[in-house]
Amino acid sequence: MSDSAVVMNPPAARSKVVPREETQAKLDARSRAANLIKPADRYTVADRLEEQAARFGERDFLIYGGRRFSYAEVDARANQVAHALHARGLRCGDVCALAMENRPEFFFYWFGLAKLGVVVAVINTQVSGRPLGHALESTRARAVVLGEECLENFALTPERPAQPLYVVADPEKPAAAEHRALASADLSADLSAEVEAAARSPFPREGRAEVRAEETMLLIFTSGTTGLPKAARYSHMRWMSSGDVMQVTLEVTPDDVFYCCLPLYHGAAATSVTSTALKSGSSIVVRRKFSTREFWTDVRANGITIFQYIGEICRYLLNAPAQANDRDHSLRAMLGAGLTAETWTRWLERFGPIQIFEGWGSTEANTAVINVDNHVGSCGRIPDWNKTNFRLVRYDVETESHPRDENGHYLLCQPGEVGEGIAFIVNHPEIGGGRFEGYTSEEATEKKILRNVFTEGDAYWSSGDLLRYDEDGYFYFVDRIGDTFRWKSENVSTAEVADALSDCTGVELINIYGVKVPGHEGRAGMAAIVMQPGHAFDPKAFYALTEARLPRYAAPQFVRVSSAADLTTTYKLRKVDLQRQGYDDKAFDDPLYVRDEAGATYVPYSAEALARAGLPPFA
Repeated sequence: MSDSAVVMNPPAARSKVVPREETQAKLDARSRAANLIKPADRYTVADRLEEQAARFGERDFLIYGGRRFSYAEVDARANQVAHALHARGLRCGDVCALAMENRPEFFFYWFGLAKLGVVVAVINTQVSGRPLGHALESTRARAVVLGEECLENFALTPERPAQPLYVVADPEKPAAAEHRALASADLSADLSAEVEAAARSPFPREGRAEVRAEETMLLIFTSGTTGLPKAARYSHMRWMSSGDVMQVTLEVTPDDVFYCCLPLYHGAAATSVTSTALKSGSSIVVRRKFSTREFWTDVRANGITIFQYIGEICRYLLNAPAQANDRDHSLRAMLGAGLTAETWTRWLERFGPIQIFEGWGSTEANTAVINVDNHVGSCGRIPDWNKTNFRLVRYDVETESHPRDENGHYLLCQPGEVGEGIAFIVNHPEIGGGRFEGYTSEEATEKKILRNVFTEGDAYWSSGDLLRYDEDGYFYFVDRIGDTFRWKSENVSTAEVADALSDCTGVELINIYGVKVPGHEGRAGMAAIVMQPGHAFDPKAFYALTEARLPRYAAPQFVRVSSAADLTTTYKLRKVDLQRQGYDDKAFDDPLYVRDEAGATYVPYSAEALARAGLPPFA
C-alpha cells in the first residue's frame, strides 16, 4: 500500500529553479528580522504605535470609504479609548472581547486596549448561539466591546457569560430596536459618546510598563473548519515580529498601500497586514468585507500595492468576466495561502506580473514556510534543513499514526513522500522564534504537542497538515489530516483532486471530501459543486475531465450540485456537515449524481444507479 496521497494535477507552467543560496539569503534576512524583539523586552504593540505616530505623524494610516486617518490621529483616538475604558474599570492583564466588523473603530479600540495592557479577544462577527457563547467563555473576557452592527448576534445568544457590553455606535448599520431591547439588561451607556468626550492626550504608560513582549496581546480563534474554534494566544513579540519579517520579505516602504478586505478577527488581517503596515509606515485601505465587484475598483482608486489573499478569494476574482483593463492596476505583491498552481498560472496570465508570496502556516504555528521565489504552485522552500525548526515526518493515513524506527522515533520524509509538517518547540529566555504559545485551553495546547519525536524529551508542534517536497526543496500542500482518505487501498488527497478539477467549465467552487460507504473500507470520494450563474452541471464533461486528470480511484463517486458553498467566514471550505449527510438523498435537496463508468458519465441518483456502481445505500 502506498503511504503517499498523490493524484495528477492539471498542467501548470514549470517555474525556474532559483539557486538554493539565493533563496537562503532571503530567508536569512527574515530570520534576522524575527529576532529584533526579545521575549523579556518591556515593549508592546502600544509602544510601537506611539513610536510610529511620532515618526510618521500626518501620513495616512487608515483609509476607509473616503475617510483618512493619519498615524497621529489613530494614536489620539486610541488614547481616547484607553482613557474611557480605564474609567470603566479595565486594567492591565484583563481580557476584553472585541466584536466589530472591519471599520476604523476596530483599530481605535484594539490599540486603545493595548495602551491599557489589556488582552484583546477578537470575536467572529458571523457567529451567535453556542459558538458565540463558547468564544466568550473560553477567553474569560471581563467585558465586551461590541460594535452595534453585531448586537443582533448577542441578542440571539441569551446563554452567554454575564459580561458588560460596551456598545460602539455604527451609523452605517444601526441595530434594530428589538435587538437593543433584548440586550438592554447588559448594555451600559453608549460607549461612543464617552470615548468622543475623553481626552486625546497620551495615556500614561505606567500601567503597562512591566508588560513583557512575550506576554499575550491577542486571542485569535482558529477558523473552525472541523468544529468549535480554539482561542490561540498571540504575544506582542510574535505580532510585531511578523511585521518585522514581512517588511523585509516584501520590501515594504511608506509608499506602499495594503488592502484589508479579510475580516479583522482572522489572523491574516489582524496580524500580517496590520503589523507589516505599522512597521513600515504604510497605509491600509479597509473594506467591510471582500467584494468581487469592488476589488479592482478599490485597487485602482487607492493605488493599492499589496493585498493578502486566503482560501477561495482569487478564484472568485478569476471567475469574474475579463475586462479590457485587467492589467491596468498598481498591485505589485500578494501574500497568502491556498493558491493552487492552476489558479496561480491563470492569475499571472490575466492580471500580469505580480510577485506572489504563497506560504504555509497557521494562526498558532511556531514555524512558517514561504515561497520567496515566485515558484508556481509551491507554498515555500527549505534550502538548508540546518536553518529551520520545521520537519516533515512520515504519516500513515490508514492507521492515522506516525511510523517509527526501531528506537521508537519518528521517520523523516524523503523528496516525494507525503508527511505531516511539524516544528521543534524552542523554549529559550532570549529567543522568541520557534515558541509555541498555544491556546487558552491547556488541554487543547497539549494535544498539539508531539513528544520524544527524535530524542527523549524533545517536543514538536503538530500542524495536522500533510505536505510533500521535491528534489529542489520546494514544498507543496497536500491536505489536512482527516481530509485525505483511502479508497480501493489508495490514498486520495481532497486538495489535489479539487485542484485537478477546479477549471471545469462553469464551476464556481468545488469541495472534495470522503464519505463512508457501508461494507467498504475507507471512504468514497464525493464532490460538492457550485456552478457559476448561467451555467449548468454537465455530467459527461465532468466525467471526461476526471478521466483525463485523475486515476480512477481518485475520481469522485458522487457529485452534489449545491446552490451555495459551505464556507467559513474566511473563505475556507467546510466539510463536516457534507460528510455527515454523505450521499443520503433524503438529507438534502441538492441534485445528486452517481458515477457511471459504463456510460462514461454521472447519472442522477437512484437505487439502480447505485447498484450499477456496486455501492449500497448510505447509512
